[in-house]
Amino acid sequence: MEFRLLHYVIQIAAERNFSRAAEKLHIAQPSLSQQLSKLEKELGVLLFKRTTNSVELTYAGTVFVEKAQRIVDMTEQLRREMEDIADLRKGRIVVGTLPITGSHILPHVLPAFREAYPDIEIALVEEASATLESLTASGGTDVSLLTLPLIEPSLAYDPILEEEICLAVPRDHPLVADGAAEADVGALADEAFVMLKKGQGFRAIAVGLCRQAGFDPRVAVESTNIETVQSLVAAGMGIAFVPQMITRREHDGLQPVYLPLKGRPTRTLVIAYRKGRYLSNAAEAFISTFRDTMRRLGPSPDSRTPS
Repeated sequence: MEFRLLHYVIQIAAERNFSRAAEKLHIAQPSLSQQLSKLEKELGVLLFKRTTNSVELTYAGTVFVEKAQRIVDMTEQLRREMEDIADLRKGRIVVGTLPITGSHILPHVLPAFREAYPDIEIALVEEASATLESLTASGGTDVSLLTLPLIEPSLAYDPILEEEICLAVPRDHPLVADGAAEADVGALADEAFVMLKKGQGFRAIAVGLCRQAGFDPRVAVESTNIETVQSLVAAGMGIAFVPQMITRREHDGLQPVYLPLKGRPTRTLVIAYRKGRYLSNAAEAFISTFRDTMRRLGPSPDSRTPS
């Protein structure tokens, strides 16, 4: 069994489509199909159920992919450990990030890292929280920018930044008209909320704030994008909790009013990685650069905390 075939099967399983998998692997689709058929013949089992509209893993395929991912990950960790032993400065680090949060933070972090380590390649993977946690746990990323709490028990993390959560309301909201200095979450039980969809880390934080105040939020509309959430609030569709760094500064006609919340609740951003996974010098340097950059921009936790 050739090592590259492990990559082929993993990519087909991820894409559930031969054409997309072949494109990602930079090989022709007929060649990919032939290689898979050859492997299945060698193993004596079918790894995928093929129909005209879908490609699904068989039981044997599920077992194969799970073991193949472990082998590929262990091989990559071994390679990086040998590079570190040889004191090589060249390398590659795969960084997972939450799309919107990352767009506000990474423009500060990545230039600093590139300046200090110009020969280390950085590959970014942008996904929602739930997907990103799974990728990090399976070795699909070396480190990932996530928010607490983490659901995946196999992850450890470094706290990077604690930021305040505020309330976004339409400009004609009674809180604005009354000149309120802050908003009490407990007084928002009858409000309509604009929420991120399930699977987004900040959705869980927002729901948690409401439940701590004694109620379940009444969700008027959902979105996968926090920028869209703010636009919908500005358009009068409801109110929303928003991390402070993501609040809009520009005046484009679709900017809500932001109010501090009583008690000043916060969210914690972390750099997460799989427990027991070998962290290369490049990964350790990235975490250090991330923390140093955030410390210059604002308050930052200092200690490494397992999850």
